[in-house]
Amino acid sequence: MSDKHAALSRIVGVEEHVTYPELMSRLPEAAVIEKGYLSRDEPFGRLSLLDKMSDTENRIRDLDAVGLTVQVLSYPLAGGDVLPQQDAPQWARDANDSLARRIAAYPDRYAGLAHLPLTNPDAAADELERAITQLGFKGALVSGATKGRYLDHPSFDPLLARAEQLDVPIYVHPAPSPKPARDALYGGLPGDFGFWMSVSGWGWHADTAVHVLRLLLSGAFQRHPGMKIMIGHLGEGLQVMMPRLDQQFHQFAGFDGLPSEILRRHVWVSTGGLFFLPSFMAALDAFGPDRMLYSVDYPFGSLESGRAFLEQLPLDAETLAKMTHKNADALLKLSS
Repeated sequence: MSDKHAALSRIVGVEEHVTYPELMSRLPEAAVIEKGYLSRDEPFGRLSLLDKMSDTENRIRDLDAVGLTVQVLSYPLAGGDVLPQQDAPQWARDANDSLARRIAAYPDRYAGLAHLPLTNPDAAADELERAITQLGFKGALVSGATKGRYLDHPSFDPLLARAEQLDVPIYVHPAPSPKPARDALYGGLPGDFGFWMSVSGWGWHADTAVHVLRLLLSGAFQRHPGMKIMIGHLGEGLQVMMPRLDQQFHQFAGFDGLPSEILRRHVWVSTGGLFFLPSFMAALDAFGPDRMLYSVDYPFGSLESGRAFLEQLPLDAETLAKMTHKNADALLKLSS
């Protein structure tokens, strides 16, 4: 076996998705629309994709076909971040219990990131701890802002502290920007362009980059020096803005290093289904080989395209092994 094939003998996808139709039916439609998603009658994405998200039995065949060893499963849509604070904890608990059952059926192939009741930040910290210590999850996934508040808001400080204490990462996943920003930035465009620009066409990625920069500029990384953040799409644009960040923010007192240095300490970057070589090389150069992760963004990304991308990457065997599994195994404490 060549060194490259050895590096590809174990592949971990860190951002691969599930959904819970029975739980989603409990969400108030108005709150889902306010978050920026389509109504229940117009599911986000094709119905076939939502069916794939729900089916963790048959997808094993798809993983085997491309040699994907482990999927780290997460729920990426509206849930405990749109419900009233008294209702969100039970919804999140039910979602995590459902995910734990799916993982238990294939414990060598699946791991999990917790869904959190973010409208109730104290309960979110407690649910994170339950998911890690009782369900065996490996971290949490947070999709965008909650009621207009990003993770740098003081109300989320107990959650960040708990993640740091548990030594687990938070995956900052894209979601639509808060409604006032969506209206200003994407309103008034013809047809459906405004909606699609506000989500996967542009807005998701810009909003995630802003989310991470708010953590940086608010001092959250310094308040929580052990905080670990994961992002997708090869850095959500941050990978090409590092010199600009250093140029514009280096003069501010209180940073323990340049912005690029702080980001490299706290942020891990996955492919997130963005299989574009120039962007990958920019992310590798900006964040370094020890911060690179692999993901397909299943089922929105193509497993076959992801495998083909790995095969053609111009990397030495050790860097490829770090990106396909070694970094994820260490960060998420996966058994290999």
